[in-house]
Amino acid sequence: MTRADPSTSAAPARLGRPRDASRDGDILDATVDVLAELGYDGMTIDMVAARAGAGKATVYRRWPSKADLVVDAVACLKSRDLDDLPDTGSLRGDLHAIVRTPTLEDAEKKMRVMVGVVSLMSREPELAQSAFAAILEPRVRAYRTLLHRAVARGEVRPGLDVERLATLVPSMTAFRTIVQRTPVDRAFLLSTIDEVLLPAAGITSHLPR
Repeated sequence: MTRADPSTSAAPARLGRPRDASRDGDILDATVDVLAELGYDGMTIDMVAARAGAGKATVYRRWPSKADLVVDAVACLKSRDLDDLPDTGSLRGDLHAIVRTPTLEDAEKKMRVMVGVVSLMSREPELAQSAFAAILEPRVRAYRTLLHRAVARGEVRPGLDVERLATLVPSMTAFRTIVQRTPVDRAFLLSTIDEVLLPAAGITSHLPR
């Protein structure tokens, strides 16, 4: 009987140390900061690693490229903005409650991040869909949830096109930020909700007569 060659029968050894998932948040935060300061072209993995206090190899074990890292960082930034959706008892109350009051510095930082994402999309077209989804999907998901909740409590009609309406405010916000290069403030969001989204959903009781 032929003896098995131990070099082929043994399980391959794992190289390197396992990824420390606890560092992911620091790395993603550092990515957003560097992207906002230097743009996509000026940003490097070395800069992000140094800002996060992590090794370059640690970053590359989780994200194979700068583009992948930026997509994840933007998705995390957007999702974090919409944690714990409110339930005020009305669609208008819920929509107003998810509008945070950012400082001017925060608004400008987010605008610079979005501009950096546009640069990524032009240089990495294969990631364009993922990048755009990272910008829009978390907020679309929040609007979708609140609209379905309004349908369930009978505040809006059952046949409402929730999917289309859920994209309305996020799309207008993305256009203002990415195309017009203008920070999005609370006044813009509230007026878009009150004057565009709610009337489209058939709710006009808040409008002056």
